Amino acid sequence: MIVSFSHHCCFGIAVLAIFLATTSFTDAQSCNGILLSYAYTGGTRLPPNVTDPKQQPYRFESTLSVLNNGLDELKSWKVFVGFQNDEYLVSASNAVLADGTTLPAAVGNGTVFAGYPMTDLKTAVETAGDLTQMQVQIELVGTVFGVAPPSVPLPSSINLANDGFVCRKSTAQGKNATNVCCTRDPKFKTNITTDEEFLPRQNGDLTIMYDVIRTYDSNYWAEVTIANHNPLGRLDNWRLSWDWMNDEFIFSMKGAYPSVVDASECIFGKQGTFYRDLDFANVLNCERRPTIIDLPPTKFNDTDLGKIPSCCRNGTILPPSMDPSKSMSRFQMQVFKMPPALNRSQLSPPQNWKISGTLNPDYKCGPPVRVSPTENPDPSGLPSNKTVMASWQVVCNITTAKGTARKCCVSFSAYYNDSVIPCKTCACGCPRNTERTCSTGAPAMWLPPEALLVPFENRTAKAVAWASLKHLPVPKPIPCSDNCGVSINWHLFTDYNKGWSARVTLFNWGDTSFADWFAAIQMDKAAAGFEKMYSFNASALDIDGVNNTIIMQGLPGLNYLVAETDGADPLRDPRVPGKQQSVISFTKKTTPGINVAGGDGFPTKVFFNGEECSLPTIYPSSGFRKDFSWTTSMLLTLLLIVLMR
Repeated sequence: MIVSFSHHCCFGIAVLAIFLATTSFTDAQSCNGILLSYAYTGGTRLPPNVTDPKQQPYRFESTLSVLNNGLDELKSWKVFVGFQNDEYLVSASNAVLADGTTLPAAVGNGTVFAGYPMTDLKTAVETAGDLTQMQVQIELVGTVFGVAPPSVPLPSSINLANDGFVCRKSTAQGKNATNVCCTRDPKFKTNITTDEEFLPRQNGDLTIMYDVIRTYDSNYWAEVTIANHNPLGRLDNWRLSWDWMNDEFIFSMKGAYPSVVDASECIFGKQGTFYRDLDFANVLNCERRPTIIDLPPTKFNDTDLGKIPSCCRNGTILPPSMDPSKSMSRFQMQVFKMPPALNRSQLSPPQNWKISGTLNPDYKCGPPVRVSPTENPDPSGLPSNKTVMASWQVVCNITTAKGTARKCCVSFSAYYNDSVIPCKTCACGCPRNTERTCSTGAPAMWLPPEALLVPFENRTAKAVAWASLKHLPVPKPIPCSDNCGVSINWHLFTDYNKGWSARVTLFNWGDTSFADWFAAIQMDKAAAGFEKMYSFNASALDIDGVNNTIIMQGLPGLNYLVAETDGADPLRDPRVPGKQQSVISFTKKTTPGINVAGGDGFPTKVFFNGEECSLPTIYPSSGFRKDFSWTTSMLLTLLLIVLMR
């Protein structure tokens, strides 16, 4: 009888706790899944006072709750909150932004939260209703615009972002709150069993493994491995950054180095107070958000800094389709911890990861997810594997934000038309105050072939003279430059009964040379007829079952696209771009009915070092075919040969 009373008493306390912690007792009881609730708790008007009510800022405070009422543990929980009032989030307890953005940040289009430090939510069954293990509450503080009290800035929706769940329609809880119940989707197919201790590794364009290889009470050694999985993705001079969440600092590194070596934040902070006997002159970095860079190849055999496989490549990570052996980068670092995490089993990875490169795609990285410990071959040489202490995986995918400018561009030309269709105006962005000097909206002026060989600032006279000769309009003011560091000219070279060819010319207008460069083209109808390239290495590439891509790179010893240099007489001659050129040939045997001059002979997408380039929206007209001259067609090639000498 006493046991029965005790059981019912504990159950009643658990139910009461759930009732107090959520917006509705009824909803907490009826949701046999994941109950999400969002409650607005208050707000005040903020300065400055503006005349437009829609632009007036207000402070808002809200609480987001995630409660596991299901039968399965929820691993690495993620919740989407559909903010809709230009919210600017300043702080969030017990969570980070899943895309790796560091707070404060604009979240007006909605954002996904990921759990930290509590990433997994256990069930009532396995915890006997312990809410501290079943539930997490995120206190949100930020700024909202145009929503004055007593109006309440509720999100448009809240949803569980984990795979395999469906959420019902949200239910209002008075004027200040809303909640929704999400349950397992019976139609979702997965090979994951619910009793597995770790989530499986995920696929992505790029993954980062954070492996703890040695651990002590006050510090540990971590090995970070960056692996590229995208067949066209690439990084040059990669820069990797993250946020330490518990005042950790980097004592030493092998295979990479901080971009700033600075221990001052430790010396004058709590780290210096706690580690009184530590010589901080040897500490590498104490920034909360350090930036890590790769070492040059000369440091690979350095006993102190190198000797790490896949390190020391100047930050170059090639796509696996180009060279699998150079598609990853690795380094190790010694991390010191702070109280209360002074236990060799208390390990926590940094959050808010970001990686970037020079003239490379933009990546968005998710939060670190605990996965099964990485296995490596036993260093003793025995036929066995050795596991690390703990592993986390960060998945990064290539993204292109709306309005993001390109970093390279393409021009089109053809044997049947004297004019070159240049890169688009402002293809790679334009400076703001250009109205008085050039037009950002006027289409680029067609050019004579030789104009492609000189910088934009030296083209104006040639473009105006060409327009006069060809009776073409001259915008006033003239169009602005494309502002691209790399441009590619695709010239339709020949078109005959059994095949056709094009000439590809790469121009580097920037100050940075490109080692191991590569380019790729996608052609929806013509790629199947690809035969070969003559001065580049090239091969057809199958991406996701579609064979419409051709990847090309320089021949061994010639895969270096140099930077722009001064002319022979710097005071008189224009600067000279770095150049590489090759002819590519196609057969019509496998592509019957192809209309080469009508557009099928031009690429639909072009990539340089993984970055998608801006393409013209029109093709060269064949209206001047009767004026065709081999001399005109060969002019650009001959000029290039002369300049290359």
